[in-house]
Amino acid sequence: MMNENVETIMIRDLITLGPKSTLEHVNEIFGSKNIHHIPIVEEGKLIGMVTTFDMWKIKSTNADYGKILVKDIMTTKLAILEPDEKIGTAAELFLANRFHAIPVVKDGFLVGLVTTFDILRYEFRKEYPDPILFKDVLDKGLDAAQH
Repeated sequence: MMNENVETIMIRDLITLGPKSTLEHVNEIFGSKNIHHIPIVEEGKLIGMVTTFDMWKIKSTNADYGKILVKDIMTTKLAILEPDEKIGTAAELFLANRFHAIPVVKDGFLVGLVTTFDILRYEFRKEYPDPILFKDVLDKGLDAAQH
């Protein structure tokens, strides 16, 4: 059931930062992009990850974020996957470790990110290939009201 490669579901268009970025920049991205994980790279190579949980753990005020660098709070001990590893392997890592994002790396270079949401969406689409989403219902109601 989860024997496809993670590259089939991974996010490829990633927002990344360098280790000398400030938490002010991180906070801005988290707030505007509705994401919770930012891979930290140097010359394309993955060196860490910063998450909304990391931001919460430091218990600092927003006023201090401009003074704190990503390298000072990022997680550097990361589970990683290769693009040809199975989606089931990602699911096992999520269940065993209780984190929500795994970088996908090829030859040390970041090529993608898999999240628990990606796996949930993957399984949902297998079960319901043509779902009717709430947004679709709202759009139909709007169209009917305008005509």
